[in-house]
Amino acid sequence: MDSIDKLLAQLQTEYQEVQPKQQQSKSPIAKSVILPSPKSASFLDNLLAEVQADFAEEDAAIELKRQQELEQERIRQEQLKAKQLEALKVQAKVWLAKVDPLSSEGLWFERFAESYSSKLEAAIQYLRNNE
Repeated sequence: MDSIDKLLAQLQTEYQEVQPKQQQSKSPIAKSVILPSPKSASFLDNLLAEVQADFAEEDAAIELKRQQELEQERIRQEQLKAKQLEALKVQAKVWLAKVDPLSSEGLWFERFAESYSSKLEAAIQYLRNNE
């Protein structure tokens, strides 16, 4: 049994001497070449998906802002047209009050107004055409 203990002690000593040498030789290799683990690949995929989602969200926000600006511009244009129409109505009423129905312009306007639903609408169109 003594010989077995000696053999076991010898093997253990050799193993302990070999093990530090292997660790020393593996360390530089392990430091210079880092292989991505499956966890890090998954992490990179998740990170990439997150960045893509952020860009998509930013693009959607920019598009929404652009659409809102277009809608505001459309509303502004409609309000401007409505104001212009109101101003034209006032001018048309003033013009209708001033026009002499028996003058050549008045007689011409009577014939012109026959194709419109009202004299005011005809006067508005007449003033638009003469601007």
